[in-house]
Amino acid sequence: MSKRVHTYAHPKPGPLNNETDGKSGDGGRLKVLTIGICAMNKKVSASPMRNILRRLQFQNYINIAHFSDDVILNKPIEEWPLCDCLIAFYSKGFPLDKAIAYVNLRHPFVMNDLEMQYSLMDRRNVFKILSQQGVEVPKYAVLCRESSTNVTPLMETEDSVEVGGVVFHKPFVEKPVSAEDHKVYVYFPSSYGGGSQRLFRKIKDRSSEYFKEGNIRTSGSYMYEEFMPTDGIDIKVYAVGLDYAHAEARKSAALDGRVERDESGKEKRFPVLLTAAEKLIARKVVYAFKQTVCGFDILRSNGKSYVCDVNGFSFVKNSQKYYDDCAQILLEMITAKLAPQLIPQSMPHAAEDVPDAPVFTQRRTGEAGKELRCVIGIIRHGDRTPKQKMKMVVTHVRFIKLFEELNGPKTGHIKIKEPKLLQQVLDICRCLLEEASSHSTPPNPEAEQIIHKLHQLKAVLEMHGYFSGINRKVQLKQLLRQHKGGQVETGAQATQLLLILKWGGELTSVGQRQAEELGRAFRCMYPGGEGEYASLPGSGFLRLHSTYRHDLKVYASDEGRVQMTAAAFTKGLLELEGSLASVLVHLVKRDREASAMLDASSLDTDEVVSVVKERLHGLLRTPTDVTSSMAEKVIPNGSACQKRAMFSVGNFMTAYEKLYQSMKRFVSSMRELAKTAGNEVTLYHEELLDMALNRWEKLETDFKDKNGHFDISKILHIYNWVTYDLLHNRQLGIQDMTDIYMNSMDLADILIPQEYGMTTGEKINIATHICQPLLKKILADIRFVVNDEASDILHHPDCLSLVGVTTPDRHVRTRLYFTSQSHVHAVLNVLRYGGLLKDMQNASLKEALDKLDSTPELNYLTQIMFMMYEDTRQPPDSPARFEVQVLYSPGVQYRERFLSGVGGQGHNPLQSPDQELATARTCNSEVPPAKVPSSPSSPIDCVQAEDEETDWMSDLEVIESLTHLCTVSVDCVFHTLNTLIQAEVKISSH
Repeated sequence: MSKRVHTYAHPKPGPLNNETDGKSGDGGRLKVLTIGICAMNKKVSASPMRNILRRLQFQNYINIAHFSDDVILNKPIEEWPLCDCLIAFYSKGFPLDKAIAYVNLRHPFVMNDLEMQYSLMDRRNVFKILSQQGVEVPKYAVLCRESSTNVTPLMETEDSVEVGGVVFHKPFVEKPVSAEDHKVYVYFPSSYGGGSQRLFRKIKDRSSEYFKEGNIRTSGSYMYEEFMPTDGIDIKVYAVGLDYAHAEARKSAALDGRVERDESGKEKRFPVLLTAAEKLIARKVVYAFKQTVCGFDILRSNGKSYVCDVNGFSFVKNSQKYYDDCAQILLEMITAKLAPQLIPQSMPHAAEDVPDAPVFTQRRTGEAGKELRCVIGIIRHGDRTPKQKMKMVVTHVRFIKLFEELNGPKTGHIKIKEPKLLQQVLDICRCLLEEASSHSTPPNPEAEQIIHKLHQLKAVLEMHGYFSGINRKVQLKQLLRQHKGGQVETGAQATQLLLILKWGGELTSVGQRQAEELGRAFRCMYPGGEGEYASLPGSGFLRLHSTYRHDLKVYASDEGRVQMTAAAFTKGLLELEGSLASVLVHLVKRDREASAMLDASSLDTDEVVSVVKERLHGLLRTPTDVTSSMAEKVIPNGSACQKRAMFSVGNFMTAYEKLYQSMKRFVSSMRELAKTAGNEVTLYHEELLDMALNRWEKLETDFKDKNGHFDISKILHIYNWVTYDLLHNRQLGIQDMTDIYMNSMDLADILIPQEYGMTTGEKINIATHICQPLLKKILADIRFVVNDEASDILHHPDCLSLVGVTTPDRHVRTRLYFTSQSHVHAVLNVLRYGGLLKDMQNASLKEALDKLDSTPELNYLTQIMFMMYEDTRQPPDSPARFEVQVLYSPGVQYRERFLSGVGGQGHNPLQSPDQELATARTCNSEVPPAKVPSSPSSPIDCVQAEDEETDWMSDLEVIESLTHLCTVSVDCVFHTLNTLIQAEVKISSH
């Protein structure tokens, strides 16, 4: 066979319409590059191909020449269209020999090698080539029956088969050697019931069927493979060129044969993060099979990744991001080969089209010669609903029976989070209420209180129309009776249970959108993140991430709101499609390690914090006016923001009473609203007015008892709840809520940070208790990069020949840790008081401390960032080789808007749609006015729906910009973190 041209064998440059420079001699008119599409009509007309070709044609020098079926099948190759670049691939009916002859005749630049496509048709060749490249494949053997004189030895037993001396125990996989034959069988052992699952190309909603027949096929040649357990998940990888790979997961066809589809009827697929090793596999597959556009399948099993199939030319379905990336990469490759002087500008709809993000306007990407190597982020969760709790004693036999069925007497308590069990609690509740309503005599006051709490239990469990165990749970605790002698009865049958219902604390739709937008803006932290990735090939964040050079992991604590924030942020960061649930399951780590790092609750932590709280609350009960000496006792570290708040309060006891009176007025107005409108007023997140009234009444009662004593710990709940209602439920009374907000604001500014330590020693002690595991992980992250433990990947020979990448050996490690308020306070206290700033010059130190003192609160989506750079101009052992920049943002800042009379807006029926749009636009201005109706409106009409938020509530402008705090040497970071990790944590009352 004559020598042919392909992409990877130093191809000869194809013709450029008889011009060598891409420009015509007549007036400089730009000539075009013709891309020939030589494939069957069915493939070319498919949505993925149409989307990609449309993007290629955005450039005015690109012309697409489609070789129709009639041309391909019936015309001689001499009559086929001329082209500069050829995209051709095999499918059923395609004359591959004819296409190869055309390439040998015309010598176009070929994207997917045609002769190698023959190798893809034989599974034996595919595994052989993969093995030669060092790519892991499942253990396999070939049964050849193609020749009567050379038949592979075969021995079959009930639960195994031996092929050519290789034994496979069931379950094992049987594949025809022809890759065009999709009848793949999986055989099960007799202990599982025997039989086989037979796979085939999808037919409607089926992709396989179970058969009782368990014997292998007796005719034809087959490959036998060891069955790889993958938790029912297949991973489809779609590579474009040597340096890009997109991955999706789907339910394994061998699992139950049912194809899972979404609402639009398309197969459900979920985003997947490829490991560095898997990205290198993608590069090897493209290189070995000489297919620029290439799909293949990965099985993750037993801690390894195996390639089980290579499909050749294939595209992702229904991903605009992939279409953008694929078209851009193909365009760059074609232009670089045939007309490098025409390197294009970014195309419309490019994947790096990030929003205008004031959050990152002070971004620092390092000086010339410095490479970003590591990004570590600690991020607080987004806006949430109020956390609530209700307790009641239950004695009914149905509750007792449920308690015993769940083995409650053994431990004395049970937690119920699973939907099935929550449904049982709801059924019991409904039954008891129905029985109570059937009684003719009115209930006594005690029974009436129980019925009221049962109604509340029912309302909470029925919220949203479905159960979410993360955000609603029921606890049942056995109440032990005490005998007259003081002895507690143990081991007895439960007769009384304490039912504790907890709900709320869910991420709101506003919090979700803010997190997603923040994730999109976060790309600007990386070189090329401004959308200029066509002029900086390989530098844009999404392109960086899709190569082996980006190592991203996202961790979240055990709290549902934290996990959903992480999922929303990741969805925006990676421009993913689909539900948050799928992102959470596949991309966010929520295991025991993550919980140990990011959940602050422990007996030791609670004890050390409670000691400080007790002393702090004692000082804040002083009846006299605030003096300088008192301020020094409460805030000995000298925070200007908190001292301002202290003197603004003036007298704490007076401030508490003022806050209490504003709460009383608000609760009284809510009662009046409940009388006139009742539960016809629907609040945010489907909360009933009666439930909102209950939470505020309880908070009012808890804050000041009958003896006139104030519970200072409730101030934080008051501040958080009024902030929530000002954002989402302004129909409850703007003026009353604003009064509560202003009366609680300064108190919260003092209490929140000081509860994590008053003196420097206490702050470090508490911070170490809270975040020592996280500090260890951050230290390990930085050490990993400094020690270059990824050198086996970075310096692999295949990785040193990247084309079109600004810095081929850049490897960026990103670790994002999503957590709650306690951790962000702890980490900031580590930065400020742990010694990290001690080596800074006086002017820089003062600037850093001023920034930390300038913000009164660390609100939702607070970010603390560590960005490590490597100066490649410095010797490897030089202390100046690595430096760490520390940046932080106090997150969402609503205070200025609240104090100027602007908060979240409910739907106003007295405004026309045009007026509402104008109001929403006004809310995005620098000094947005309050939205006040022109005449009184009925409280029944003031209904707030979740999808009617004003624009500014989910706008990035409400998130404080990330500011540069300091730049320190990596040795300083090592020393500080090591000292804190090794420090003995103490519980002190001083």
